Amino acid sequence: MSVVTLDRRDSGTSGTSFTRLLRWLDDGVDSKGERYLEIRRRLVAYFDRRNRPAPDILADETLDRVSRTLEESGRIKVTPPARYCYVVARFVLLEDIRRNQREVPFDETRPASQHNPSANRAETDDGAERSLQCLTHCLNKLKPEDRTLIVEYYRDAKRQRIDRRRELARGLGISMNALAIRTWRLRASLEACVAACRNRR
Repeated sequence: MSVVTLDRRDSGTSGTSFTRLLRWLDDGVDSKGERYLEIRRRLVAYFDRRNRPAPDILADETLDRVSRTLEESGRIKVTPPARYCYVVARFVLLEDIRRNQREVPFDETRPASQHNPSANRAETDDGAERSLQCLTHCLNKLKPEDRTLIVEYYRDAKRQRIDRRRELARGLGISMNALAIRTWRLRASLEACVAACRNRR
């Protein structure tokens, strides 16, 4: 089995983790982003077949994690790249299922003093509030046109979201593929900004 290797010194010429991800997915053959979009479509279909409510977001999360692995380790010893993406997608799927489970067993033998839902809820609300403040801060740092684009791109539910993205692409005079790449870059930049903001706070 051949090994997909991405050397850090080579990847440093791109200046972005997204370009590094594109090169790794292309596996030595420049597809001009087509391979990325193909993998993303396949991941969206993978999550959609498993009835997840936001398959496109889970596909983005999968590719984000692959990108971070490349950033941190410099290489991924798996071929073809799609195989590794599906391994990561399975973990993302399991986490999403656990996150959305509504039934939590209640342990009647647990002392009441150790069970404080109000405190847990307050802690969760505090974390969510910090994240929201950081997101607002980071959105305000974007150019107005980029801020409008990323907000509009993730608006609405599944069917309406697809229609809205078609309208966005048409309004910008670009393809849906080009729109997906542009918003991926914006999202990656926002996530990095939010993470840095939360750490500072």
